[in-house]
Amino acid sequence: MSKKDFIVKAVEGYADAAIRISDGLWDDPEVAYTEYRACAALTEELERQGFEVETAAAGIPTAFVARWGSGHPAVGIIIEYDALQALNQKADVFEKCETAHGQPGHGCGHHLIGGGSIAGAVAVKKYMEAHGTKGTIICYGCPAEEGGSGKTFMAREGVFDGCDIAVRYHPGDMNTVVRGSTLANVKIKYSFDGRAAHAAGDPEKGRSALDAVELMNLGVQFLREHIIQEARIHYAIIDHGGEAPNVVQAHAEVMYMIRAPRLDQVLDIYRRVNLIANGAAMMTETECKVTFIKGCSDLLNNSVVGRRYYENMKLLGVPEYTAEEIEYAARMNDTVGNTGPKEGEIAAARKCAVDMPAAEAEALMASFGKPISDVVMPFMVSDAPSAGSSDVADVSLVCPCTFFLTVSWSQGTPGHSWQTVAQGKSSIAHKGMLYGAEVLALTAIDFMEDPALVEAAWAEHRSAMGGRTYECPIPKEIKPPIPERE
Repeated sequence: MSKKDFIVKAVEGYADAAIRISDGLWDDPEVAYTEYRACAALTEELERQGFEVETAAAGIPTAFVARWGSGHPAVGIIIEYDALQALNQKADVFEKCETAHGQPGHGCGHHLIGGGSIAGAVAVKKYMEAHGTKGTIICYGCPAEEGGSGKTFMAREGVFDGCDIAVRYHPGDMNTVVRGSTLANVKIKYSFDGRAAHAAGDPEKGRSALDAVELMNLGVQFLREHIIQEARIHYAIIDHGGEAPNVVQAHAEVMYMIRAPRLDQVLDIYRRVNLIANGAAMMTETECKVTFIKGCSDLLNNSVVGRRYYENMKLLGVPEYTAEEIEYAARMNDTVGNTGPKEGEIAAARKCAVDMPAAEAEALMASFGKPISDVVMPFMVSDAPSAGSSDVADVSLVCPCTFFLTVSWSQGTPGHSWQTVAQGKSSIAHKGMLYGAEVLALTAIDFMEDPALVEAAWAEHRSAMGGRTYECPIPKEIKPPIPERE
């Protein structure tokens, strides 16, 4: 039996369990650093499958490391399972329909990463047992990818040290290997303290913390004209100082996230935002406290790892979809309005199509007009960063790493949307998850069986690092923002 056939059979044999895991996580979403039930479900399953599990990795209660085998090569599979705030949504409906207002939901498909990654790990273990393959398969349970930089804290504490290659899959609306970097970011809380007073009777005695927040936001708005085009500055007022308009607000808080292609660019914008915050405090005679929450680096995309993903995606072939699934995806796209891929994706594909066989190029370009993407996007290496960020970037600075996406929702579905949540238990999502598991498993085994491939990935990694060693963007004294458990 070929390697491909073995892995496909192993994943198919585990499919029901993987779907049970992913649907269970979807049904019970937990946000950053509160993923206690998800962590327990995943670690218990890995223990049942014979993995040796270490809980509370890096001192984080919802992080874990699970190992099977011994020695090198040591290949790590990155697992995520956190949900997003306020994205609760009923499954398989074509309108926004919350089941509980303000509650979390899996709007980025991390429940599928949970089920699919374990399916891939189990398939690798079975292959190693059957073929006497040497090495270690490691499952890294990583909480708080959404806004918490769990992997960055874990990398700072050396959790990924000793890992030879790290692999990761993510749901999406295309089957594609990430071709560029990701944006570095930092997240900071600005707390302003003033003085309460009667807003009509004694206004001169008040010092408004809310005024300070608003002035800060206005100052940052002017700053946006004077930063690099690729940078983004996001904010949310998390404490507006109370509901009484006749009381001068004595306390207010605003949360900021700053993104840019490189970490040094982020840190320079952060410095300038701090100056604005201090200026707002001076203007309002309030006190400003700056609390660094978390940060993550920009991805060091390893093309050797990425190429193996691509070759295995092509080898396996994409999932096939029924007429009912295509109709389902088309109905979901109707709720989005702006359906279909971004222009950048089409332009990149058109560039690649020039050098492809005519039939393959035609199929590639035709895929953009379909409710479900049914091709593997061409493999490309690019210096351009994506529009998003991920703490997997910090893993990529420790060892060779990049990631790929598989179709798990209709083409054109925006991430972090109710539509993404609604499709999270669909047969399309399940097919994408199992496809991702197969690609993960085949890629892990490729590196385990070929030391030269591992060395090629490391040669690229060392060259790209240029003699640098990993420096965590989060200061040592900053602890993960773990809420008190109720």
